Amino acid sequence: MFKKILLAGASLAVMVGTAAAADLPRRAAPPVFVPVPVFTWTGFYFGINAGYAFSENDRVRTTGIGALQANVNNNLRPGTIGVSQEGFTGGGQVGYNYQFTPGSGLVVGIEADAQYTDLQATSVNSVPRTPPLSTLTNTFRTELSYLGTVRGRVGFAFDKVLFYGTGGFAYGDVTSSVAFQTNAPVAYAGSRSTMETGYVYGGGIEYALPTDSFLNFFKSSAVTVKAEYLRYDLGSRTLLVGNTGSLPPQPGIGYNSRFSTEGSIARAGLNYKFGSY
Repeated sequence: MFKKILLAGASLAVMVGTAAAADLPRRAAPPVFVPVPVFTWTGFYFGINAGYAFSENDRVRTTGIGALQANVNNNLRPGTIGVSQEGFTGGGQVGYNYQFTPGSGLVVGIEADAQYTDLQATSVNSVPRTPPLSTLTNTFRTELSYLGTVRGRVGFAFDKVLFYGTGGFAYGDVTSSVAFQTNAPVAYAGSRSTMETGYVYGGGIEYALPTDSFLNFFKSSAVTVKAEYLRYDLGSRTLLVGNTGSLPPQPGIGYNSRFSTEGSIARAGLNYKFGSY
């Protein structure tokens, strides 16, 4: 009898303990750790740019052929004259970056761009002479209608900020012309329009915006903005300013005018990057 009472009491204690345990709050499962992705500059990108361009070393130097050097010496034809240019530039670029260590580290890449340049200028030099001598008008014009580059880039990234240097090949459409008038007739003239080649170098800073930026309408892995300075040099060329026939024919007589095509571009850009985060 006593054993039956003990067994019944033990069973009741077990049942009460089980019910109490069921009322206890359950322990929540530990949260799953999700690592924050590390930004990398590796990937292809394309974008647009716009800025300000201006010429440098833009003085035209003229020498006379044979006896006509006397006109230069006497300032009837200017030996040196400035033809400065400045204006808007805008275009696009495409490129690829590779970052050796995601987060912060060395970044190398290549970029090609092409842009319209509003670089054109005309300088007119007039030499009045005492009647009945003729008035001499000397007109110099130069234009760079577009500029393209293919450049390497080397920089160092601090997470989403990239500082870089750049340099490489440059090309552009260059037009040069000279006209020397004696009163109304153009006595000597010359012109050339051709694609010139040279080099370019510079540097800049680029910043990656948050991936949910409203600018990211292409749904790329990142949108970057940049500020950049480039200096280009397409070389110097000598233009023959020959006799037009308005004066008595003088074969092989004329002037040589030497033009240089150099300048700088300060611009901002917007890129859409694709690839890994």
